[in-house]
Amino acid sequence: MYRITPKKRYSRTMDFLQSVLPAPATLLDLGVRNELSEIMESYGYKVINTEGEDLDTDLDLVKNAEVDAVTAFEIFEHLVSPFNVIAAIPCKKLIATVPLNLWFARAYRSDKDPWDRHYHEFEDWQFDWVLEKAGWEIRKTEKWTSPVPTVGLRPLLRKFTPRYYAVYAEK
Repeated sequence: MYRITPKKRYSRTMDFLQSVLPAPATLLDLGVRNELSEIMESYGYKVINTEGEDLDTDLDLVKNAEVDAVTAFEIFEHLVSPFNVIAAIPCKKLIATVPLNLWFARAYRSDKDPWDRHYHEFEDWQFDWVLEKAGWEIRKTEKWTSPVPTVGLRPLLRKFTPRYYAVYAEK
């Protein structure tokens, strides 16, 4: 399994976030605290993370958060039913990224960590449809690639084929 250097992905994510919601702002970031949480704080955002609860079944924090926006960066693919949490968000702004389904690579799955697997890798239209069905209106989208520093056909395709899909949506 090839991994993208988080620095590039985080840089693109921050550029997208700042373009749709400049700091200062208070964010509920779905997912446990991580390096990106710290980066967002260094840019002037106040970040509240979920605490590892199963967002397929435990939506209390999401439903009760009083924030400017909800962010979900590579989270929805780990849920059996991302629609449930997307529909439950009471906040009026959502900024999310998801991995796109690559025709030349299988969905990611760790054999060591049951939380580190993808139930979904989306086509852009599929993620748009889930958002729209949950009551969101898409305001901005962006895609970017995920090249890896190895030689081969799949690494070559990764240089040209978008891997990540970013969406800004409002209710």
